[in-house]
Amino acid sequence: MSFETIRIDITSETKIERLLIVRLSAMGDVMHTLPAAQALRAAFPQAHIGWLIEERWAELLCAPGSPRRGPRSSQRPLVDEVHAVNLKGWKKSLCSISTLQRVATVWNDVRGARYDVAVDLQGAIRSAVLARWSEARVVYGAAEPRESPASLWYTRKVVARGRHVIEQNLSVAEALLEHRVKVPLAQLPRNLPHDPQAEARIGRRLGEFGISEVAILNPGAGWGAKRWPAERYGGVARGLADLGMRSILNYGPGEEELVRAAEAASGGTARAMSCTLTELIALTRRARLFVGGDTGPLHLAAALRVPVVAIYGPTDPARNGPYGTRSVVLRSAESVTSHARRAEADEGMLGIGSEEVMGAARELMASDLRG
Repeated sequence: MSFETIRIDITSETKIERLLIVRLSAMGDVMHTLPAAQALRAAFPQAHIGWLIEERWAELLCAPGSPRRGPRSSQRPLVDEVHAVNLKGWKKSLCSISTLQRVATVWNDVRGARYDVAVDLQGAIRSAVLARWSEARVVYGAAEPRESPASLWYTRKVVARGRHVIEQNLSVAEALLEHRVKVPLAQLPRNLPHDPQAEARIGRRLGEFGISEVAILNPGAGWGAKRWPAERYGGVARGLADLGMRSILNYGPGEEELVRAAEAASGGTARAMSCTLTELIALTRRARLFVGGDTGPLHLAAALRVPVVAIYGPTDPARNGPYGTRSVVLRSAESVTSHARRAEADEGMLGIGSEEVMGAARELMASDLRG
């Protein structure tokens, strides 16, 4: 799914010189926030822009080992400062001196930045509270946020527009801008960190596997109802190998059993690879195709404009589907939209076979050759 332009608008109040974006988690949601952040960067090229994010996702904004504040570079291309929090970890040891010191350090940094405006693009109570605690003079957020009480902490409430969550985030960002203009969405850069060391590691690993033309298959997902059977990914890997493309099976913590089943079913045509976020960015940049469900890695692939075969079940692709890249979305009419974190497989997804996925892959690969 892609759209030609975004419209950007606001009433003129004060010049925005320091701007804080609040989107704490998770991976896919951060990817869905990037276009809004990039639109703000395009509108305020000289502004100091910070981002408040959970520590585990900070690599999506800044490569490991790179300074988290200061002049932007290829390793931190979008924001001038990354403020990382660890809310879950802090909650476990809230009374310890080390935790209190870390909390104080983060909040001294946030408040010391003296942000003019904070924009909450998460819509949760915790993100809204943190945006307000930043001491920014103005706090923007959606008039109907994901958690309704969050709006109590906003000083400017924006009616979000659009069906896809990226469009909704963009419409909130529009409220900060002074003039109504048209911006080609395709021209917004996909500003993700480049890390030379991660690029080199991925290159070596692919070389050891003898892989040049690579597809990424992602059997995991946030909960069971979003997972397509792992063995069927093995069947897709065999089909891609017949077309001259080898597959990497990406997996994260707790997904070892899934990836072993997919690897065994691939008959040696796919290799499992666990990556850090920075390595996954480097790997995805090399990919010719991504196959997976509604997951963070899928939305990363879309952000990097990798062609995507998306296998959807309980989540609605009109709202959460791949955006801004060539894609084929497979979803059964039997699937019912629900965000309930059910462990059982979605019946509609079970009706999607490997050959159907391979047909979508062939379609994308053929259009890639024509293009």
